Amino acid sequence: MKKILEVKNLKKSYGTKNNTQVVLNNIDFEINKGEFVGVMGPSGAGKSTLLNIVSTIDTASSGEIKIEGKNITNLDNKQISKFRRESLGFIFQDFNLLDTLSVKDNIALPLALARVDADKINQTVKSIATTLGIESLLNKYPYEISGGQKQRTACARAIITNPSLILADEPTGALDSKSSEDLLNAMNNLNQEKDATIMMVTHDAFAASYCKRVLFIKDGLIFKEIIRQGSRKEFFKEILDVLSLIGGGDSGLI
Repeated sequence: MKKILEVKNLKKSYGTKNNTQVVLNNIDFEINKGEFVGVMGPSGAGKSTLLNIVSTIDTASSGEIKIEGKNITNLDNKQISKFRRESLGFIFQDFNLLDTLSVKDNIALPLALARVDADKINQTVKSIATTLGIESLLNKYPYEISGGQKQRTACARAIITNPSLILADEPTGALDSKSSEDLLNAMNNLNQEKDATIMMVTHDAFAASYCKRVLFIKDGLIFKEIIRQGSRKEFFKEILDVLSLIGGGDSGLI
């Protein structure tokens, strides 16, 4: 199976030589093409730092990160900007949509900036909007739609360039339970129908139960990894059992 993300001996620390705080301590894991992987752990465990480093927003103190075989730890600022634009998709908690653009134009923006043909843009937007159940919203503006619809719009924008890896940072954090469920079903559809590879940081066991695999981080180390074998309800319970051992996380509803 094709490896999309390879993290080897990743370490991140802050402070001076005599006063160092180790946030990540020799983290190793891989994500293959088409996987939907969750990252969980108590507050301060290092999960957000890990996501920031993988997303090129932050840099590692040592170690190696490869995305589709490219070592991103060796790229300069110009190369990183190009790589981020072409190879990564981002779903943030606060949507980051432009209110002056329609839903359609928000989704299409990355392709428009890349000067993709207008007919190709329209076809791609329509296909992704249909997958995410927002095709009826394309002519509306962000201030006219709900939080859950905004987040599905953000999902569509994240996938529009067919990135190697989608990075989701607490995507359900600002949503009510119904909107969260709609979003997670949409992300699951992206994963199943578009073979999207997703890495999602979350504190919510309900959100994590949609993943195929969950990594638990504690004190800067990977404490445990679990793989979904049976139903989502069974996986949800397994996630709760691990969280009870390490602390942190919300149970959500199922």
